[in-house]
Parts: sequence; structure tokens; C-alpha cells
Amino acid sequence: MTADQVLMGLGLIVVLAVGSQLLANRLRVPALLVLLPVGFTAGALTDNVDPERLLGAAFSPLVSLAVAVILYDAGLGLDLQRLKGHTRRVVHRLLWLGTVLTVVSAALFAVPVLDMSMGAAVMLASILVVSGPTVVGPLLNFVRPTERLQRILIWEGSLIDPVGGILGAFVFHGVVAADGHHHFGSQFGEFAVSAAVGLAGGVAGAALLWLLLSRVRMSEELGTSVQVAAVIGVAAACDMLRDDTGLISAVAMGMAMANLPGLDIPARRPFFDTLVSLVIGLLFVSISATVTPSSLRHVVLPALALVALLVLVTRPLVAHLATLRTDVPRGERWFIGWMAPRGIVAAATASTFSAELTDRGVTGGERILPATFVVIVATVMLYGLTAFPVARRLGVLRPARSRPLLVGGAPWAVDLAGALGSAGLDVLMWAGADRERERITEAGLKLAPGELLASATGAGAELEGITGVLLLTGEDDFNALAATTLRESVKGPVHRLAPPSASHGVVAPYTGGESLFGAALTGPELSRRYEAGARVVARPAGGALPSGHALLFVVDPDGRLTPVTDARTPVPGAGDTVILLSPPAGALTG
Repeated sequence: MTADQVLMGLGLIVVLAVGSQLLANRLRVPALLVLLPVGFTAGALTDNVDPERLLGAAFSPLVSLAVAVILYDAGLGLDLQRLKGHTRRVVHRLLWLGTVLTVVSAALFAVPVLDMSMGAAVMLASILVVSGPTVVGPLLNFVRPTERLQRILIWEGSLIDPVGGILGAFVFHGVVAADGHHHFGSQFGEFAVSAAVGLAGGVAGAALLWLLLSRVRMSEELGTSVQVAAVIGVAAACDMLRDDTGLISAVAMGMAMANLPGLDIPARRPFFDTLVSLVIGLLFVSISATVTPSSLRHVVLPALALVALLVLVTRPLVAHLATLRTDVPRGERWFIGWMAPRGIVAAATASTFSAELTDRGVTGGERILPATFVVIVATVMLYGLTAFPVARRLGVLRPARSRPLLVGGAPWAVDLAGALGSAGLDVLMWAGADRERERITEAGLKLAPGELLASATGAGAELEGITGVLLLTGEDDFNALAATTLRESVKGPVHRLAPPSASHGVVAPYTGGESLFGAALTGPELSRRYEAGARVVARPAGGALPSGHALLFVVDPDGRLTPVTDARTPVPGAGDTVILLSPPAGALTG
């Protein structure tokens, strides 16, 4: 290829990847629904979007290293201390039962239907074990199932990616060993060596990162660069020593970094998240472009039959066995059985292992990638189009009512949370000081665990069902900085108290955004009125507000919360509930 063709091909891949993600965001659909057909179409219509021609022998190693970065990021989300309570048993069962039953059923089905050798069929089945939060998360955010379902499915998706990555690497070495007619002892030895190399690399990489991140002060950008360099360097070194052990090392590094004591991995990693999002888009477009219409000609119908087996038989069976003798109700069991789309790790590992098994002459190895492509497209489209109506039919949708997170533990803030609760809202609170946390607990209100950013952003907010954040602490600069940070990641509105007009704070007077309750009701003023006897009350809307009462919020009949801000004051309607600040004792008579 000429230099101009290479430039055009690389440029098109980047533009198509980001453009597809932008379009998916505007359409509010999972990015896979756009990335896969765009990449496939581009590969079919032009020779320029052909990563195997553009990159040659470097394509497969680059895919492996890119998957290592994605698996490291997935591992960072696996703080095992957060997997507890009623979800632990179900998630554990989904993982091991799902892995065993998927591998067995898919492999036995693929041998006769897809005309594969047993080795290639087991490899395909191992690849199809994975689902992944990059697919499940957007679907659940759109559907908004109950909190229990959200928690179970997010954790399953987060954990199954690294499990599938490790399993895929192990099975690959087993298939290669078996194809070379090695004895069982030799095959087991290959497994052991691969596991040792990958785990040793992961431990070494995690130790290096722990030393650098805990001892060397660096910016977020530099810290991200150090992590990416360590993951890629360790994965490349492991792959050089032993093929495809880099995936094992990446998962081990991520999980170690998430669970090592004394290491503060930020809850928000926008620079790293941006890199991972770009890598996912580039991989999907590139891998889809390598799937040609001719490679699909004899695979589509058998692969669709495999999809039917996985969707209609295997997954429902796994879900019902996993929830057996638990308190998960029937509707939620059926929805768990209707949510197992395949995603980026399946595509990337299929691209890597399919090419290598084909080169080694394993029968059916060339069908692994196109079959995986069909399974990904079919499952994402099926679940993406049916998840919401299925959840509605099963009665497992989360109520439309708001669930605010109130930050701050002052007496008036606790009183406000109680009033919102009496209006029918499920309120969550967070406070940093021990006395404030005790006050929240004594009032019978739910206290968010952990750090504020972990509770209000990312998986924390998704698992708790947070729809917005109200920053009510007495520190105006904290409120302003937290609002600026949270607005970038919280899907719902983020509001803070207005700073006093004479404030000399570092940040608070100068940040934008709407302030709660207007300029008059600042934190100190609210505390002063509360100490003087004012109270927060909830009452049905109707007629004029009582004399001396200040309107704070309006809650509509569906449980949607609308605050009073310095820019707008909601007008209560019939059936609404108003949250009011009563006047201090003696204010009306005095």
C-alpha cells in the first residue's frame, strides 16, 4: 500500500470509530450497535479500511496489547470488598455456572453445526463466555431495572471479562498443546507454565505501579501514562516469553491495584477512561473490517442457531440455577436470564486466537472470528431492542421517582432528608465527619458507604440508583469544587448551596451553575434559622404558601424532585408535594 492509502485507511478508522460512538450517544443506543455494522461495511466497500493490510504482522500483537489495556481497566473496577450482601451468592453462581454451562453447551453444539474440530469449538465457546460492562452498562442505563438487578448484572459483567480473558488464554494453550499431540501431563504443564508467567508478570507489574504511584507525586495525565506503559510493557514481555499470557498479566495487575491496601486509585479516571473508550472504538471498527462477506457466507445460519441456543436455553438455565434458593423474585430471575450480550473482549480475543489457530492448521479455526462476530451482532441487537419491553412486562423497572444523594450532615440537612423521605423519595446521604454520620444513622436515614466520588459517580451511582446530587455542607469551597467535579460524571443534576455574598472563599463565589434556594438561603443562614426553631416540612400543594414559609422543592405525583434555584422557581400543581422551610419560632407572632 502507498503512504497515501495508509494515511487514508488509518484516518478513516479513527474517524469512523469516534463518529460511531458520537452517533450512538445521540441515539441513546449501545455503541456496538453502530460500531459493528460501520466497520463491517467500511471493510466491505473499501480496501483502505483493512487493518491487516495497513499494519501487516503488527495487527495481531497490537490487538493483544489493546485488549490488555481494556482488561486492566476492567480489573481496576474489581474492588472485591464491594461485592457483598445478597448479591454475592448470585454473582458467584452466575460466574462459575455461566462459564461451565456456556463452554459445554456451545462447544458440543459448534462441533457438528459449525463443522469445527473439538479444539476450535472449545476455543469459540470460551470466547463466548464473556459479556462485559461496556455492553451491559449502557443497556441497563437505558432500561433502568431495579437496583438489585442493576447491581447483579453490573458485577457479573465486570467480573466475567477478566475471567473470560484468563480462560481464553488457558484454552488456547491447551488447544495448541492437544493439536501438537502432547500427552495430558504435557498439556497440564503448558497450562501451569502459562499461568505462572502471566501471574508473575501481573505481580511484578502491580508491584512496580504500587511503588511509583504511592511514592512518586505525579499529575493525573502522567499517572495514566505510567499505568498504560506498565500494562503494555508487562503484557508485551509476557507474550514474548509465552504466547498470549499478556492478558493474564493485565487482569492480575488491574485486580491487584484495585485491592492493594494503602493505594488510592481515584474513583474518576477521565483521561484513562477516554483512552479506553477510544481503544474500544478503534478495535471494533478494525476487527469488524476484517470480517469479509465471503467469510460469513457459510457461517451466518449456524452461528444464528448457536445464538438461539445461548439465548433461549443456556442463559435462562444459568440464571435460574444461580438464583435458586435465594430471595431474587421470579420476574428478576427471568430478566437475568434475558441479559447476556457479548462485547469487545469477545471480539478482540476472537481476532487474536482465530488467526493464530488458523495459522497452526487447527480445523475450524478460521470460523471462530466470523461466528463470534455474528453472535455479538445478534445478541446486542436482540437484547438492545427487547430489554426495555421485557423488563416492563416482567415488572422489574425502577420507579421513575428521584433518588437524590444529599451530601452533608448538618441538623437542617438531616431534617430536609427526612422531609423528602416523607414525600415518598428514597433518599441517600453522605457525610465525612463521624458526628454527622452518626446523626444521619440515628435519624434512620440510609448512609452511602465509602468515599463521596465512589458513591456519586461511576459504578457507585449506578448500583445505588442515584438520580442527582445536592451539596449541602457548610464548606462553600468544598461544595463548589465537588459540584464542578461531579457534573462531569453524574448523569443527573448536581446542585449546591449558594455561597454568602461577602464570601472570600477560594473557589465558591466564582463557579457557575445554578445554586439551591437562591442567594438568600445560604448554608450559614439555613443553620441560623434552624437553630432559631425553623424546620423543614412536607405538605400537599394547594393555594398560596403559608406566610413566612420558604419553598425549597416540589415533588410531583410520580416522585420527580424539582428544586428552587437562583434561576427558577417551580410552580406547584395539583397532586404535588411541596418541601418548605418554616419560619423560626416566634417569627410570625413577633
